[in-house]
Amino acid sequence: MKDKTIDYVLRTTWLAVNKMYNEEAAKFGSTMATGFALLSIDPENGTPSTSLGPKMGMEATSLSRTLKTMEEKGLIIRKPNPEDGRGVLIYLTDFGKEKREYSRERVLTFNETIRENITEDQLNGFYEVAELINNMISNKKIYNQKEIVIK
Repeated sequence: MKDKTIDYVLRTTWLAVNKMYNEEAAKFGSTMATGFALLSIDPENGTPSTSLGPKMGMEATSLSRTLKTMEEKGLIIRKPNPEDGRGVLIYLTDFGKEKREYSRERVLTFNETIRENITEDQLNGFYEVAELINNMISNKKIYNQKEIVIK
């Protein structure tokens, strides 16, 4: 394990989690992105479409495709935002709420299984390291140091 880079471990772990969720979602004709979107939409009050991308860490074009597919499958409906005439609120349909609960159960099962198999100290260390990495990236402490110009 010593010769593996940190980004390699992050990427391969995320790809394994992504694959696991996609395989589970495929059993029901869905995807991980759809499940994540279902979990990110407020089931009672809806969610502004503009806040979903940042909330999910998803690019606008990918989110648009996901929302279009979700609408076609009857999981969501879009309604004009009464507080912002230019905006749209995304609401879950009853079918969407049902699928949201399924997605929620899968995420909770994943979390419970991990918690059963690692110690609280290990989990806290994982969270601490992940937070530090995110902060370093957000604060441009990795690549935005003094620019080196190669001539």
